[in-house]
Parts: sequence; C-alpha cells; structure tokens
Amino acid sequence: MEAVRLRVQDVDHKMKTVIVRSGKGAKDRITTFPGIIAPLLQNHLAKVQIIYNQDIAQGFGEVYLPYALARKYPNANRE
Repeated sequence: MEAVRLRVQDVDHKMKTVIVRSGKGAKDRITTFPGIIAPLLQNHLAKVQIIYNQDIAQGFGEVYLPYALARKYPNANRE
C-alpha cells in the first residue's frame, strides 16, 4: 500500500529521495532511489501529465470530497 499511496510531490528528483507517508507503524520516512531510474520516472510523469490534461479537458480529473469540505474548499477537488 505504501507504493500505491505515493504522490508526485513526495518525490524529490534533486535529492533523489522519496517520502513514504504513513508507512509501517504509521510513521513517515524518507528513502532514496537510484539515479539510473530518474529519467524513467520523469518520462513516466510526463506521460501521466498528458493523460491528466486530456482528462481535465474532457471534464474529468476531480475527486469526491466528504462532508462539507467541497463547500469549504471549492477548488480542492481539482487541486
């Protein structure tokens, strides 16, 4: 589940680190990744950005916000 929960903002390309949030023991930790996969990761993120932009253009790309969060933060479902 730790790998599934990774977000783009959790990857630091400059320092070659990944922040794993709420991992084993409900603790956050920082781990490194090999420099050889950095270009592969950047290529993957570029492809995903294209797909995301297409979804936004088609009216998708939003998430459900529980309770009154949608009213409190009107743009949070798209950020």
